[in-house]
Amino acid sequence: MTQEIAGSAVLVTGANRGLGRALVEEALSRGARRVYAASRRPRAVADERVTDLVVDVTNRAQIEQAADGIESLDILINNAGVWSPDDLSDRTAFERHLAVNLYGTLEVTRAFLPALRRSRGAVVNVVSLAAVAAVPVTPAYSVSKAAALSLTQSLRALLAGQGVSVHAVLPGPIDTEMVRSLEIPKAPPEDVARATLDGVERGEEEIFPDPMSRSLADGWRAGVAKGFERQNAAMVQSAPIAA
Repeated sequence: MTQEIAGSAVLVTGANRGLGRALVEEALSRGARRVYAASRRPRAVADERVTDLVVDVTNRAQIEQAADGIESLDILINNAGVWSPDDLSDRTAFERHLAVNLYGTLEVTRAFLPALRRSRGAVVNVVSLAAVAAVPVTPAYSVSKAAALSLTQSLRALLAGQGVSVHAVLPGPIDTEMVRSLEIPKAPPEDVARATLDGVERGEEEIFPDPMSRSLADGWRAGVAKGFERQNAAMVQSAPIAA
């Protein structure tokens, strides 16, 4: 399903910097009527269409308070995430990554599902190429993003009959504070934000928003894994998720 940004109400988590801030700016440039910029420490944006929200995606009370204060929502962008290197020796690294990158995405989505059902809106989950090929220097991150991709596919199948579309954004490295220390090619966050919203407006289930990820796009869309996802999704008619 396609989704126009112009005239829409959009919520972005992790909106205070990096890709999140770029997504806020891109939504505004496309004519969004309201952008909710959610983060643990909001940074004011000089636009009357922006509403700052204090939301830690691991804090259920903050999530529910934000959801209670928003009457209508068309597009939810789950962008908040953490990344740090590890070597498989520390379980707490896995717990931290899963708390934000997986459970945070799930809890925020569940909270805003009633509004998205009413608007027949869209969930956009910022995942990572690490979801399909682990980055060995950061296995906890890779595991959490693989789980987030599986969550996205499950939500897509479960919500299709309720008029809510679900998109996975699969970027390669982005030039943000998160990975600035790594000596690897990185895409500008503004370019990734632009391509992400292009993909939402085109109704792409998987969005490959940068040169590295786009090199995999055709193979993914025509590949065995995508075909298997569609086969499994066909088993679901309309199974609601409790909000």
